[in-house]
Amino acid sequence: MAARLFTPFLPTRINTGPWLAGYSLATLQRRANAARIVLPICSLGTPPATLAGLAPFVLPPLYHEALDGALKAELVAQIRRCFPFYGGSLARAGFRGRFDVVEVPAARPAPPAERPKVLAFSVDTAVEQHGPHLPLATDMIQSYAVLDRLAAQVPGLVIGPAVDYGQLTWGLPFGFSIDLTAALTARYVRGFANALVDWLAPDALYVVDVHGSLVHRNAIQEGLRTSRCRRWAFRWLHEPLVPFAGDRGDQHAGGVETALVEHIDRNLVDATLWPGRLAELAAHQMTVRQAAELSGSLPRFIAEVEAHPFNGIIGDIRNYSRVEAGLMMTRMLDVARQDVDALLAPST
Repeated sequence: MAARLFTPFLPTRINTGPWLAGYSLATLQRRANAARIVLPICSLGTPPATLAGLAPFVLPPLYHEALDGALKAELVAQIRRCFPFYGGSLARAGFRGRFDVVEVPAARPAPPAERPKVLAFSVDTAVEQHGPHLPLATDMIQSYAVLDRLAAQVPGLVIGPAVDYGQLTWGLPFGFSIDLTAALTARYVRGFANALVDWLAPDALYVVDVHGSLVHRNAIQEGLRTSRCRRWAFRWLHEPLVPFAGDRGDQHAGGVETALVEHIDRNLVDATLWPGRLAELAAHQMTVRQAAELSGSLPRFIAEVEAHPFNGIIGDIRNYSRVEAGLMMTRMLDVARQDVDALLAPST
């Protein structure tokens, strides 16, 4: 059994339960457009059951311990700008649901039974659309699958809570995606790392991400550098997968990520769409080149998505037939194992 500390918000089946990040874009467009959605602000020690009953759809939380007053206000304002659809978009104008921020009273988390040697967690974009057939939390699902396997092999490695938000661009035109911006991501990661150091006093932090935006990765490392954690390592877990993904123009919700999520748990892929409607998924995907050209102007990107039946896949879903999920998972696990071994080695 993996040494798991606190990752209760990951889905066990797509499109079920209270956690919005476990739903696909297509399902949320149908079911959440007239529902109440809540963003909780809670403590690291708040029981998940307390949050699950807040609304039909609950976003991943922000944590009191990682925030000061100014950062909290700026994060909430930025999240409201993005979610559930970007401000000024036609979809935002047509949204008929409610989006509320609910602050749960702060509660001190229980002290750890044992100080972790290495505390591992992800900083991913858990609220980022991944097409019609994969959950919003696709990136985080991959990160924690690697960490679970690693913790089962490495004594002294403990899996900690996640930072569920970061910097993104490609999800915003489609909706149900949240971009914190790089500056806010760095500040929140710093506060989060400081909170974990104060609470658990680990010897080191190991931080991973699958999302992969260079801006996002740099913001994570800036947050860690400016935190009180003196020993840490960061890894973009898809780095060894570039020959299968980026080099083939398959970077977001296409064949690579579909294969990996299916390998992790078939219940996390929408069986009503995959694989039986592969041709339909491929017909409405956007190429990486198109997305890159549009990324310089968000209003233009939004207008393009509003004018065409793009489905949120930015890549090549047919690349699925050219990849082997077990091999890709092994490559991610190998680089993570090397990183953690280095953190566990005596410092000189």
